[in-house]
Formats: sequence, C-alpha cells, structure tokens
Amino acid sequence: MFDLAFSELLVIAIVALIVLGPERLPKVGRFAGLWIRRARAQWQSVKSEFETELADDELKRSLRKARDDLASARDGVVQGRAEMQREFAEIASFARAADESPALAGPALPERAGGGDPAIADVASEHNARR
Repeated sequence: MFDLAFSELLVIAIVALIVLGPERLPKVGRFAGLWIRRARAQWQSVKSEFETELADDELKRSLRKARDDLASARDGVVQGRAEMQREFAEIASFARAADESPALAGPALPERAGGGDPAIADVASEHNARR
C-alpha cells in the first residue's frame, strides 16, 4: 500500500522516539494500533457490504431471467394448447361430417384388419357398423 522499506521505517521509528520520548512512545503506538484496527474493521465492513450488494444484484438478475424464461414457457404451452384445441375441433367436425355422410366415411375396413389383433378388429367392426 505505502511501499516503505525497512530503512525508512527505522528512520521513522528513531524520529518518533526522539520527538515523543521513551515514556509516551508505547502509548502512541497502542493508540496508532487501535486506530489502524478500527480503520481495517471499517474497511472490511464496507467491503463485505459491497460484496453483499453485488450478490443481491446478481440474484435479482438471475430471478428476473428465470421469471422471463418461465413466462415464455407458459406462453408456449398456451399456444400449444390452443393449437391442439383447434386440431381437435377440426378432427371432431370431420368425424361428425363422416358420420353424417357415408361418402366421406371411406371404404369399409376388413373384419380381420391388423393381422388378427382383436382390438383392431373391434374398431374395424365398429367403423363398419357406423357405415
């Protein structure tokens, strides 16, 4: 911080000893140490508060990004739901039209469609019954 060499510190100590005297020098040293400790503590307090504020800002940015991502995902789900409802309505209207008009129903399905699968055969017989 101050870049003082040992020789410079020695000169300062000798001048302080001459100016203050041997009786007052220990008191002044303790007093200076006390103020240095207080200054360091204050600096650490300011530094930790600053770091906390930076962490809070980063957390706020992260939450804002997560909220935006969630909103875009919600919008995608809403759009997908609307699309599915439109497609379902189209299929339902086509099915209703096919039930009403035999020409749109298509050809009859063979009774043994699906290679002998009973579930498929049931669907085929139901389809043929509607025709």
